[in-house]
Amino acid sequence: MTPQVILFIAGIAGALIAIGFVLARPQARANAHLAAALSAGFAAFTAVVLASEGVLPVWENHTANLWGVQVWWDLLIAVTIALVLIAPRARAAGMNLPLWGLFVVTTASIGLLALCARLFWLEARGAPEATSPSA
Repeated sequence: MTPQVILFIAGIAGALIAIGFVLARPQARANAHLAAALSAGFAAFTAVVLASEGVLPVWENHTANLWGVQVWWDLLIAVTIALVLIAPRARAAGMNLPLWGLFVVTTASIGLLALCARLFWLEARGAPEATSPSA
């Protein structure tokens, strides 16, 4: 088995465990530390990939065939849905959503996990809700 196949299988296993945990424990609270650790870990992995393979394979992977385009659109749709669903809570916590949105757009899951970590931390602290829709 190649390292890529092992990482692929590990990703599926990790996602299934996380999804199973969420479905089995709907009362579980958000964990800022876990979200921050996942963001940092995925950022570190991404840095290794960028250092070893560069940026060009991203373009090649997502434009080589229809499966590549499908995976690209799936990523865009998933990140957009997540950001749309989390935006009201982030605004209510007083977060600078345009800045966070830019971070998410440029880094996808890394930024989204960091946004969630910050939001969960603010909510756990009892951050006051924003008083105006523009906050």
